[in-house]
Amino acid sequence: MSYNNLRKGRFSQAGREYLITCATHRRIPWFTRFSLARCLINVFRILEEEQAALWLTWVVMPDHFHALIQLQNKPLSEVVQSIKGRSARNINRLLGRQGKLWQPGFYDYALRKKEDRLQIARYIVANPLRAGLVRSVGEYPHWDSIWLGK
Repeated sequence: MSYNNLRKGRFSQAGREYLITCATHRRIPWFTRFSLARCLINVFRILEEEQAALWLTWVVMPDHFHALIQLQNKPLSEVVQSIKGRSARNINRLLGRQGKLWQPGFYDYALRKKEDRLQIARYIVANPLRAGLVRSVGEYPHWDSIWLGK
């Protein structure tokens, strides 16, 4: 699906919950390195401190991340732009490199009021299991959820 098709019909609303997915440029598995995954996670935490979005559930996979967020004081596109821009600058600095870290665009899905957030959270954190990276969710270090304990 093209980047322009992803943007069609995108609507951003404070207080609304969104499932978002962003993939690395050329699906390079940057986040197999613990320090680079933690650099991305630090950006999540900073954006939450800035009250851009509340991070309900997330997982950082080797070449992408999934997150269930609740928008607060910034539009969805600005939140994602901040994630990508800040993490790319920080990771490129750590690696002493320049260049793209993220694919253009992102996937988003606005949750409906009656959808089961716990089921969606379980789906997100089970990504490492489905990918065969671990045998149990507790073995994987790069996830968190307000509903699920490690």
